Amino acid sequence: MKIEEEIKSTVELSLAKKVLLNLSFTRNVIGDKFLELLKPYDLSSEQYNVLRILRGQKGKPANMACIQERMIARTSNTTRLVDKLLTKELVTRKVCPDNRRKMEISITNKGLEVLAQLDPIVIEHENSLAQKLTTDELTQLNYLLEKYRNE
Repeated sequence: MKIEEEIKSTVELSLAKKVLLNLSFTRNVIGDKFLELLKPYDLSSEQYNVLRILRGQKGKPANMACIQERMIARTSNTTRLVDKLLTKELVTRKVCPDNRRKMEISITNKGLEVLAQLDPIVIEHENSLAQKLTTDELTQLNYLLEKYRNE
């Protein structure tokens, strides 16, 4: 369905506006579907992102700055996200022995177990979205999105 139909626009939209509206609308549709997957695990997409970042550390702790720079939504309040994950016992937080002003965050076994349960669900979700396009179209879309974002 065209974006004008989705938002029930009655005015002519410029091509630039259509692109931005399409990006925003599509992001929300994809985000809402992803939140449905996370809901049974009582996780937000940002909390899930923190857990994935920490798992990628392969057992090494990460500080808040490291987590923040790797976040997809960089405006997220990392401290608040980590606090919520602490409450759920999915991460630990310790004072860095080399610099007492820094906190080291690590994923717990419980956090790893949650990700292990989510991995096949997330992969199936990603694949179902990807099946709507050919490999060439996916490559082109990725190229265009990166170009749009970076130039």
